[in-house]
Amino acid sequence: MADDKIIVYGAPWCPDCKRAKQFLGEQRVPYSWVDIDEDEEARSYVQELNDGKQIIPTIIFPDGSFLVEPTNAELARKLDIAPKAKRTYYDLIVVGSGPAGLTTSLYAAREGIDTLVIERSGVGGQAGVTERIDNYPGFAQGIEGAELADQMRLHAERFGVEILSAQGVTSIQINGDYKMVTTDSGDEYCAKAVLIATGSRYRRLNVPGEEDFIGAGVHFCATCDGPFYKGEDMIVVGGGNSGVEEGLFLTKFASSVTVLEVRERLGASQILQEKAESHPKMSVRLGTTVEEFRGNGKLSTVVVKDLATGETEELHPGAVFIFIGLDPNTGFVRDLVDLDKWGFIQTDLTLQTSVEGVFAAGDVRKGSTKQVASAVGEGATAALMIRQNLEKTQGSRGYSGD
Repeated sequence: MADDKIIVYGAPWCPDCKRAKQFLGEQRVPYSWVDIDEDEEARSYVQELNDGKQIIPTIIFPDGSFLVEPTNAELARKLDIAPKAKRTYYDLIVVGSGPAGLTTSLYAAREGIDTLVIERSGVGGQAGVTERIDNYPGFAQGIEGAELADQMRLHAERFGVEILSAQGVTSIQINGDYKMVTTDSGDEYCAKAVLIATGSRYRRLNVPGEEDFIGAGVHFCATCDGPFYKGEDMIVVGGGNSGVEEGLFLTKFASSVTVLEVRERLGASQILQEKAESHPKMSVRLGTTVEEFRGNGKLSTVVVKDLATGETEELHPGAVFIFIGLDPNTGFVRDLVDLDKWGFIQTDLTLQTSVEGVFAAGDVRKGSTKQVASAVGEGATAALMIRQNLEKTQGSRGYSGD
């Protein structure tokens, strides 16, 4: 399957595939696209490259090397591209481009605050890879997460926000009134104010076998991986809003979906519980935990335990999707700002952290509700508080955009 240009193996419904294709397009890098849903030989080839695992995007380069689910930064390094911002100084640097970060940047730019957004992966955060958002005001029929993220990005760029989308932030240091932000590539950017809006990632069960079968039967994104298991039985671990919502989505592909919840009642909203209860393909098992994952290269068995009786049982689903909560992406500021015991950033009522001029908003912040609408609200609030902070620290002249 050699070619004189890059080959991207993926599927149209895969958000990471779309992101990789967009990155290659933006960088004017020619590539060929192969849809593994339509090409059985290509699907087998992807599995062969990934030790039996069906992981996309798998990207093959002309020299025969390949990358699996690469970040934009990894792609940039492979292609000898060094994405950099246009300047080294900005009034405000926003770390993270989810709804909170994009809203802050939009509001700030409208106020004349020179703003840079730095994003490790795809713009939109968790919202951008959500299959459908049904509770965001103004969209009576719901909206695809990717579409909402695209519109937020365009809105911010319309007001002059610069988005650096292929770099993660490795550290933030304080130098007097200035905040020095260092990226994966080693570049350093300076600002008077910083907003941390890096969101969160899916929590894991940490049981035997889980790590072994991630991508080979154990998944954390129903939108990304559900279509791989058409006609098979599936398990969802977690009975909160995310678990039940994703379980309902999986019924589009599965022959059955079983939700496992450790507690004696679901934590999902009443309307979601009613949808799950009435759906012919869905069932719920309460007071049940996952003890172990087993298989030979691919998941074949899930050992579960009934907490009331202590009895264990072996289940044989095609796939398991885990939705048991989120952990904040705060490792790079662990020694900079105050965190709670779970790692979420603590802020005051102005959304400022324990460090003057460093703010936090969205899922990464302690007390946030982990909802798109509230993340947008926090983003707007953060922008207004940052404006006041800049006016106070820079005197009557204000910020550079005045």
